[in-house]
Amino acid sequence: MPERRRKSIFDMLDEMINKMLREVWEELDEFAMESRRFLELPPDEVLKERKGIVGKPLVYGFRITIGPDGKPKIEEFGNVKRVGRRPQITEEAEPLVDVYDEGEKIRVVAEIPGVEKDKIKLKAIGRKLIIRASNGDRKYYKEVELPDEVDIKKAKARYKNGVLEVEIPKKESGEEEVGIQVE
Repeated sequence: MPERRRKSIFDMLDEMINKMLREVWEELDEFAMESRRFLELPPDEVLKERKGIVGKPLVYGFRITIGPDGKPKIEEFGNVKRVGRRPQITEEAEPLVDVYDEGEKIRVVAEIPGVEKDKIKLKAIGRKLIIRASNGDRKYYKEVELPDEVDIKKAKARYKNGVLEVEIPKKESGEEEVGIQVE
């Protein structure tokens, strides 16, 4: 029986690169087949295939920040979400949001252009701020994780030139949680 040789780091790298190349070729092949199918369809059928997203803007973006632990953090925004290997287009766009901890208060800044001030709804639940806004075909939705418990009753919000700024004081450590006793 021949002696079995232990894999070297180069063998493992070779296997990994081959696997990645196979995956890329599979995706390119899938893209080419889908493109051929669309080219063979009449224009009105292509529009039906797109299932109601015709005329709606497709927005996708991301930003990379370094978290307090020193690790990079990727944040995506827009109405194109990645589900598995395929993009999924949603009706509601996820706005770009920044959260600042300013000691006694938390400031949240969200970019939601094209919406009227009275169409913006804010709701806080525990350590989460929910931003929902809609104005005709522009719809936004985002659940923002807050770094601390907040007192939503004392919140102040401003909206100007498509930028929403919300200032929410933190709950004081002695404040009791308002709730209902369940028997």
